[in-house]
Formats: sequence, C-alpha cells, structure tokens
Amino acid sequence: MGKIISLLNHKGGVGKTTSAINIGAGLVELGKKVLLIDLDPQANLTLSLGIPRQRSTIYEALRGESELMPYQVRPGFDVVTSSLDLSGAEMELINEAGREYILRELFDAVIEEYDYIIIDCPPSLGLLTLNALTSSDYVYIPLQTEFLALQGLAKIKQIIDKVRFRLNKKLIIGGVIATMYDARKVLNRDVVETIHKYFGEKVFKTKIRDNVALAEAPAQRKDIIAYSRSSNGAKDYLSLCHEILERTAVVSV
Repeated sequence: MGKIISLLNHKGGVGKTTSAINIGAGLVELGKKVLLIDLDPQANLTLSLGIPRQRSTIYEALRGESELMPYQVRPGFDVVTSSLDLSGAEMELINEAGREYILRELFDAVIEEYDYIIIDCPPSLGLLTLNALTSSDYVYIPLQTEFLALQGLAKIKQIIDKVRFRLNKKLIIGGVIATMYDARKVLNRDVVETIHKYFGEKVFKTKIRDNVALAEAPAQRKDIIAYSRSSNGAKDYLSLCHEILERTAVVSV
C-alpha cells in the first residue's frame, strides 16, 4: 500500500511546491511510482509541469463529480491537477457530512497503484489542508532558512497535533526540509540550528541549496531532474529522496 505525504506550510514562498514536484520526480528516478496531488487553488504545481487544463481536476473529484483522474507526466509519474475553481471548494463543501474525509475516500481507489502519493497543500490551514492531513501518513514541512520562516511553526504543530488526536491517529511529522539554503550566510546556518532545537532528528540532513536551476525549471515546464540533472538542485532532491526512502522504510516496519 502506498504511503501518503502532505507538504505543508501556511507561509508562501518557502519552496513547498518546488519540493512536492522534485521529491516526486526524485522518487520516480529511484524506481518508485508516484502520484502528485495539486491541492492548491493557485495550481502552481500543475502550471510548473506544463500540464494542460484537464476536464476533471481535484476540484471535480472533491465535489463528487468524478473519480481521481491522474495525468501522466511520464511513466511512473502522475499528477492530479488543480484549477482556480478549487478556491471555492471550501465554501461549497462546508455543509457536507464527513467533509474532512472526502480526500481519504478518493484515495481508496488508487492507493494500491502507487508507492507514494504526495500532496501539495495550499498555504492555509483550512478545509483543504484538513483533508490532506486526515488522509496522510506523514507531514513534511518545507522551511525557508530565513528568520520570518520560523514564525508560525508552533501553529503548524498545533494543527497537526489536533488532527492526530481527532481525525487521524497515524499522522506524524515525518520531516522538516530546510530550503533555499546558503551555507555562506550566518543567518541561514542560525535558522537551521534553531530548527534542529525545535524538531531534533526530524530535520532532514539534506538541505536544499539556493540554486538558480530550481527557479528556471518551472519556466521550462519541467522538474529539476528533467531540466538539469547535474545541477545542485537535482543532487539535493535526489539525496533528500534517499533519506525519505530510508525513513519511511524504517517507520513502516
């Protein structure tokens, strides 16, 4: 059965979508079958991979109008796309019975087909994010190595703890990903040290270095491995994926 991972941070611009795409691509490179879920109404994941507008997106699936309809980026690498329509989903679903479990029920039909399902959560802590957390085995928190990125960490942890207590007993914080890291900057090093004090061993050893190729890849509608396999960005995400495989294998035993 596939493992479900949510990438969550209610602060924008921390590398959440970049991480979702490139963790997915890295796991495919390492022989896993991966499904990405673009759960953000901004649809940045969908746009970054150059996927054309689909007749059935995650919005239609959440509304019960279709099943999940993955788009194949390449063999072993599928995406359920998003659209701006998703921005209205929280209001439309607010009166649905069991509204926190809609996404989990949708996964029942596909969970056996994939090794990993990775959810790119919206930068908010509303009903869409709640659905993601209720469905997930792990939460990964991408964290930009800047001072302001540290603000709100306690709130994220509080939300995760509440979901674990009330809705999803198996949910754990699987890891914290330091992004946009520059070892030459004292501030970046200090922030990583602070993250370690707060999350301990949950912080991944791999740091995603500040790398221009990671910014260029979405403009070419590609993940970092397809765009520039030799870049530091590709090396870092592949290293991170090796860590993810080690961690999830240990936890699943």
